Amino acid sequence: MTSPFFADIDPIRFEGRDSDNPLAFRWYDAEHVVRGRTMAEHLRFGVCYWHSFAWDGSDIFGAGTLDRPWNPASRTGDATMTPMNAAKLKMEAAFEFFEKLGAPFFSFHDIDIAPAGANFAETVRNLDEMIDEAEGHMERTGTKLLWGTTNAFSHPRFMSGAATNPDPDLFKYAAAQVAHCMNATHRLGGANYVLWGGREGYDSLLNTDMGRELDQLARFLHMVVEHKHAIGFDGTILIEPKPMEPTKHQYDYDSATVAGFLRKHGLEDEIKVNIEVNHATLSGHDFHHEVATAVNEGIFGSIDANSGDDRLGWDLDRFPVSVEQMSLGMLEILRGGGFTTGGLMFDTKLRRQSIERDDLFHGHIGGMDVMAKALLVADSLMDELDEQRDDRYSGWADAQHILNGEATLQQLHDQVLSDESFDPEPSSGRQELLENLVNRRIDQVR
Repeated sequence: MTSPFFADIDPIRFEGRDSDNPLAFRWYDAEHVVRGRTMAEHLRFGVCYWHSFAWDGSDIFGAGTLDRPWNPASRTGDATMTPMNAAKLKMEAAFEFFEKLGAPFFSFHDIDIAPAGANFAETVRNLDEMIDEAEGHMERTGTKLLWGTTNAFSHPRFMSGAATNPDPDLFKYAAAQVAHCMNATHRLGGANYVLWGGREGYDSLLNTDMGRELDQLARFLHMVVEHKHAIGFDGTILIEPKPMEPTKHQYDYDSATVAGFLRKHGLEDEIKVNIEVNHATLSGHDFHHEVATAVNEGIFGSIDANSGDDRLGWDLDRFPVSVEQMSLGMLEILRGGGFTTGGLMFDTKLRRQSIERDDLFHGHIGGMDVMAKALLVADSLMDELDEQRDDRYSGWADAQHILNGEATLQQLHDQVLSDESFDPEPSSGRQELLENLVNRRIDQVR
């Protein structure tokens, strides 16, 4: 390592619940076994490249605040640095961080790791050169790629969408960009490829042919699947649902919407969902609802582990802080059999006032500990909750003839009418009892 950016930070270790070391894990013990799998295998943590290394702390109201010497736009960066030299420096910093944190995975957008060129050909040459660099860093550190994705939303050309753009030339450009990034993801051994449709939606129906745009989106997805098989990529294709922001309405509003769209277009066996916790909040759902929906629909894939703020209606990408919220999500993940190719990607960014480099460690350590404790809480709850849930529906064991189509509406009417003693009483759902159980387990898990 020629440029240690985190020279004062030792590799992060597990020190246990009683540790007061802020640069140590209290709950995340990678080798601890839960239900036959280690925590590392259950959680499959990843660090995002964009917020953690490409972002300088700027927002719509102010310039960058963060200490990021590898980023020419940051307050401590060298504005004279060439774009490719800056990209290589940023990659050195990123892999030093991945290695010291002990995160097994990372993820990237194409523009996170390579600067845009004067044209598409130069842009992809830059990306190919940085993929060469990434291969060396991955081999040296053992860090793997959870997923790659294409940024087809930031550039002004995509102001009206990519796959759903009214201009076919921009559809072509997006297709070319996705194909090249998929090739790069495949080359790096990525476990998944994410389709993040940042502007696949509309601001106004006055100028939008929604049916046409949805048909374009379906064709684009079929092309992605066809390309996956053509290049021999055996990872999972993922869609990341989001209800709004920046558009008034996104076509991939939530997991249920995506499931219906995939089924309509014959894609349900090819594409899964990458659920972001904060996006679930924006869609009016709980995180665990989105996971349960995806599991029930057979499209559960991966998680962007972050959080929002109930008083702010936009995508904050905070680190996970609520053990209760994450425990309920982990419960549904365990019920669904856990991750296969997916994992917990920290699509998270520091607060703009957390400007020091070591704040990156504090944020990720806290998030990993929250998710690790959430796993333990979910494990301690699942069997008891499942038993109570099964008991609540136990009457259906003797009523399967209704569900399998053997009974008609008229037959049920006649049966109830003929039995004068038939007067069923409701039974308690015991919601408060179960909520109290969750809270006790959060306190009891050690």
